[in-house]
Amino acid sequence: MPFSADQLNSANSRKDLIAIADAHKIDISNALKNLQYEIELQKLQSELVNLQQWISKKGLRVAVIFEGRDASGKGGSIKRFKEHLNPRNSRVVALNKPTQVEKGQWYFRRYIKVLPNPGELVFFDRSWYNRAVVEPVMGFCTQEQYDTFMLQIPEFEHLLYEDGVIVIKFWFSISKEEQKKRFDSRLNDQLKQWKFSPVDLKGQELWDQYTHYKELMFRKTHNSFSPWIIVKGDDKKVARLESLRYLLSQFDYPKKGASGIECAPDPDIVQRYHRNTVQIDI
Repeated sequence: MPFSADQLNSANSRKDLIAIADAHKIDISNALKNLQYEIELQKLQSELVNLQQWISKKGLRVAVIFEGRDASGKGGSIKRFKEHLNPRNSRVVALNKPTQVEKGQWYFRRYIKVLPNPGELVFFDRSWYNRAVVEPVMGFCTQEQYDTFMLQIPEFEHLLYEDGVIVIKFWFSISKEEQKKRFDSRLNDQLKQWKFSPVDLKGQELWDQYTHYKELMFRKTHNSFSPWIIVKGDDKKVARLESLRYLLSQFDYPKKGASGIECAPDPDIVQRYHRNTVQIDI
């Protein structure tokens, strides 16, 4: 049962509304959950602003990669990461499919051009790992191109590590059922239909192929200097909060924790990849 107009008019604060809800047995559990999410998100975002200022002052180069199946929540998470940052030294990279000229170049060249500059925090909405999963599944690359990529990627990332580029690799993991639900939501919402592409239509049909290449990618590209971080993403809001916490936990910046929020991620939601790690998108 919703609040009546009289009840709303009589309330002067959130505490008043909660008291009215308790007295009249009005279910506000979802509203309270959303309110708690917004409070935590705001505090974590303020921590990220402090981190960004420190990154800028220290001249660090930080690249945060967001990978995962279609509709896994990458874009929504990036939006919350970037929302309150200084645009002068933060940006989002979401490259279109390569041009004919780029197809004739070394695969990594177009990504090298958009790596973070000193003092910059860059978020990659998909990355060079397109060639590890999406391209072989969809037939967008040859077997030779795939094999060459898988051979070169550890060396490429090791070069970045040696040069001081800090790379954080997130994989947002969702169940097949949740992906289907999100696809249906996109198709039924005119404001989200632009997100849906012909490639998405194959996501469910080729689920097992995606799983195969995803696991190969983890096994061959997860290492001590550039580990994969698995984020359980069936609950979008929890995934956003915990991935934010993970990023914050990787740096010892001034005023860390000043917002009063916990900066260590929940290990049940965010984990380093391991072959025995329980995943929800197998």
